[in-house]
Amino acid sequence: MSKADRPDLPNAASRFNEEAQTFAVRGADQPDLETGVAAIRNVLRTLPAKPGVYRMHDARGDVLYVGKARALRNRVTNYTQVERLPNRLRRMVSLTRSMTIVTTNSEAEALLLEAQLIKRYRPAYNVLLRDDKSFPFILLRADHDYPRIQKHRGARRHKGDYYGPFASAGSVNTTLNALEKLFLLRSCTDSFFNNRDRPCLLYQIKRCSAPCVGKIDTAGYDELVADAKAFLGGKSIAVQAKLAKEMEAAAEELDFERAALLRDRLRALTFIQGSQAINAQGLGDADIFALAAKQGHVGIQAFFIRGGQNWGHRAFFPSHTAEASEEEVLMQVLAQFYEEVPPARSILLDRDLPEAALLEQALSEKAGRKVEISVPQRGDRVRLVKQASRNAVEALDRRLAESTTQGRLLREIADLFDLAEPPQRIEIYDNSHIQGSSAVGAMVVAGPEGFIKGQYRKWNIKQAATDDDFAMMREVMERRFGRLLEDDNAERDESWPDLILIDGGKGQVSAVKQVLDRLGIEDVPFIGIAKGPDHGREGREVFHFPDGRELTLPVNSPLLFYLQRLRDEVHRFAIGAHRSKRAKAITASPLDEVPGIGPARKKALLLHFGTARAVRSASLEDLQKAPGVSAAVAQTVHDYYHGGG
Repeated sequence: MSKADRPDLPNAASRFNEEAQTFAVRGADQPDLETGVAAIRNVLRTLPAKPGVYRMHDARGDVLYVGKARALRNRVTNYTQVERLPNRLRRMVSLTRSMTIVTTNSEAEALLLEAQLIKRYRPAYNVLLRDDKSFPFILLRADHDYPRIQKHRGARRHKGDYYGPFASAGSVNTTLNALEKLFLLRSCTDSFFNNRDRPCLLYQIKRCSAPCVGKIDTAGYDELVADAKAFLGGKSIAVQAKLAKEMEAAAEELDFERAALLRDRLRALTFIQGSQAINAQGLGDADIFALAAKQGHVGIQAFFIRGGQNWGHRAFFPSHTAEASEEEVLMQVLAQFYEEVPPARSILLDRDLPEAALLEQALSEKAGRKVEISVPQRGDRVRLVKQASRNAVEALDRRLAESTTQGRLLREIADLFDLAEPPQRIEIYDNSHIQGSSAVGAMVVAGPEGFIKGQYRKWNIKQAATDDDFAMMREVMERRFGRLLEDDNAERDESWPDLILIDGGKGQVSAVKQVLDRLGIEDVPFIGIAKGPDHGREGREVFHFPDGRELTLPVNSPLLFYLQRLRDEVHRFAIGAHRSKRAKAITASPLDEVPGIGPARKKALLLHFGTARAVRSASLEDLQKAPGVSAAVAQTVHDYYHGGG
């Protein structure tokens, strides 16, 4: 099945009651404007004048562009009038060989689906929000008598209240630290909570009320939870007044210990309020966006205000913006940003958008409440937008300066390693293990914009002897490039590296050369980077070429620092993958391999027999005596270890 024929996202189908159809014209794989126009006209024959989303595909079925329309027929017709199209869209039409059409109930629904599909397919001709990191939230769980407060990323599977987004993990951690001091809510896991017989250190340093051992009853803890919800909901002044009143009452009753505790909580509240770099008091829940453009690049600054508190800011640098208007770029970024992040009640912009009303309608439908998009004209809101604009300009200036430096370094890499042009994709490889155990291979990717973390990969070593570093490197290379050859049918695209760096010396370079020669890959350059004779000293790295040449750089060379940073990143990633695998191995049990034995029965067997070895050697009669273990389960365990069946 080609990529063009793949089914659409399940949640999109359920949301929009969509009906997708694919139309194709067979033609040459090379760009050809007439063939592209013919493919589009073939679609127009049966295309309805309904709202929906269209996808343009190239000869391989890859998505070139995702667009939405109030009337699909009218919008797609524009692509056949090539003399009116900008150069970017002409190139896109010349590559188009098929289209997929999805009708929706309204244009607002089409806008939401368009953002969803852009995020999934990452088309080459759409404006893309390149930041692929999810935003962190604070979660106040509601599935326990004593709710837990914690940092959260990803899908919202837990029952409770979510507060965010925060701009970074650092801002969440700082806020959580202060909230623990302020409200004394537990942050431990349920298993840790259930197995305490005395308070932990957090209670001793006055960051938890220790409900695990009864230092506070349910009613008292519920009051702390209510205060936390009020504070996170923007009622910080009311919480402050309540704590101050309680502190005064405790002092009048000569309960100085409680008064001191309340004083410390008030200090934590004051710290949170005083750490706000932006004064957004009275603004409620709002997101602020401002755009800056320079030298063909675009930067967008976002501030996140929740409950009148600044929860951080982040800069975005969307790609594929060269021939798009600034308003189009901002519109696309907002649609993609709110694909995963719940919209604030108020969205403040530094400019008018032609389709602001449509975006407002779509986000209101998504949030299930009114979302207002506006461009402030007076008052504190104008001041906040201007502050976001200044930050957008400064962030873009820093980005351009970094890009200039990065471009120069990539040109120097091309000169150093005899490359035809500066590399756009560098892959760096390393292995990690301890005496052959929990062995993993790792790859990180870097390009003109820095590290591309969404492209990082790790492999569990399966076939190679895990005490043979060279064999492990061969296995990683075989799996990486064998799969590339299968997926791309020997055709090169952006997933192929322009340069491979290996954390290792002659042996690793020789292992990589053997694999690439066997696979018939002759035009991918690879270099080994190894520490020199003074193994423990940075700056003495030796670069090993496949032909046996060796090269060193001056210890103060900026290029050396950059290559060291690439090497250190893959080393960090490989060690992290190895530690994760080793941690799982440490907690693994032989009972995990017995079919039909879940966590509850495994726990019952271990509590009864003491060890997995005792379970393995137990007789059938002894297994049947274990609490919670039925005769059928006992027979299964016995047969597994003793060969019955």
